[in-house]
Amino acid sequence: MIDMPTRKRFEFLEHTADAYVAAYGRTLEEAFENAALATFEVMTDVKKVEPKVEDDVEVEGYDEYALLYNWLEKLLVKFDLTDNLYSRFKVFSIEETSSGLKLKAKIWGEPLDLAKHPRKVGVKAVTYHLMEILKKPKSVIVKFILDI
Repeated sequence: MIDMPTRKRFEFLEHTADAYVAAYGRTLEEAFENAALATFEVMTDVKKVEPKVEDDVEVEGYDEYALLYNWLEKLLVKFDLTDNLYSRFKVFSIEETSSGLKLKAKIWGEPLDLAKHPRKVGVKAVTYHLMEILKKPKSVIVKFILDI
């Protein structure tokens, strides 16, 4: 098993055509936050995205894998609909419901400005291919592929 690297929030793993990401956290919530950060890092330099706009996000999934997929997909749809890039993510809760799990979060960012935010690559979708959620007593690693 892989131990959570100190201070590393995510890394890009080798993959032939798409973006393969491993996101780390002390908890599942923190790993999901860092997965979101990595997703936007694929698109731009998130250090240049200021937290000027705040949005609430809620998603549901029948298990943790579906929840991760729906979380990242919801963020991509928000970007497509609003043209807002996001750089700060706070997952407040992941709770069990009668139909699975529900995530509640706040996200912060700002409208896309091509003069300020360098374009890297577009993310078309999240995939379940090679998705993993590895839980250890003091760390969680989520791995997923973004179709670019």
